[in-house]
Amino acid sequence: MEKKRIIYLSGPIMDAHDGDARAWRETAKALLKDKFRLLDPMRRKFIDREVDSANEIVEFDLQDVREADIILVNYNKASIGTSMEIFYAANDLGKFVVAFSPFKFNECSPWMVRFCTKILPSLESACEYINVHFAPDEV
Repeated sequence: MEKKRIIYLSGPIMDAHDGDARAWRETAKALLKDKFRLLDPMRRKFIDREVDSANEIVEFDLQDVREADIILVNYNKASIGTSMEIFYAANDLGKFVVAFSPFKFNECSPWMVRFCTKILPSLESACEYINVHFAPDEV
């Protein structure tokens, strides 16, 4: 039996409404959970802007990026943390980065275009892309 590939769910958390940060991740889990193992940074109970947790937040997220085979990105707004995760994953680790975004190509940051392997218009289309190209072959 083929081992499930791991997907890290990257996207804005800081300054995002908690429901917004969780909702898309729950949908992604529903669309991908049968064929992939998902790493959701929301599983941790850190609070942004607490000095004693800042280094932990970053290090745990970077550990998830290192462990993942694929990075699924919600690019619905500019986010320093999300951008750093994408750059680290693509540039330093050579990971495949699949993003979904409401922005048209000419509205996207050149940095996002450069370091996301693929940018699709919706979460559903991104999950379909991942399922088509990365799901284990069924025997």
